[in-house]
Amino acid sequence: MKGLLLTEMDMVIPFHDVDSMGITWHGNYLRYFEVVRCLLLDKLGYNYRTMQQSGYAWPIVDVQVKYVKSSTFDQKIKVFAAIVEWENRLRINYQIVDAQTNARITKGYTIQAAVDITTEELCFVTPEVFQEKIRRLLDVSQA
Repeated sequence: MKGLLLTEMDMVIPFHDVDSMGITWHGNYLRYFEVVRCLLLDKLGYNYRTMQQSGYAWPIVDVQVKYVKSSTFDQKIKVFAAIVEWENRLRINYQIVDAQTNARITKGYTIQAAVDITTEELCFVTPEVFQEKIRRLLDVSQA
């Protein structure tokens, strides 16, 4: 998986996430995306609390999930996230794979847009506070 900033997490599919056939309920994949997205934003130094403190909300305006293969109760998986766009919106790509075989289970993306909390206006350019975090990351990767 490629991107400006990547992170991953390991997890085991819990019993409460599966249906009566032992298959992970499709809506839970979005929750897994959310958990790894929070880890990614923490790694960037611009998590949801920091976003709010900087005066911006970043609602999800688009989401796509492609279900490739089922996951099941007690299965060990890896969930990956990568920032791939940031100039005018924040796009994060995701991939979920079986931890033992690396077989792809699910992939997708979310798109978030900055909204000024005070005016409730959509920002058509990523706010400077976020651009600064990205510039620092780019400076480190080019050093």
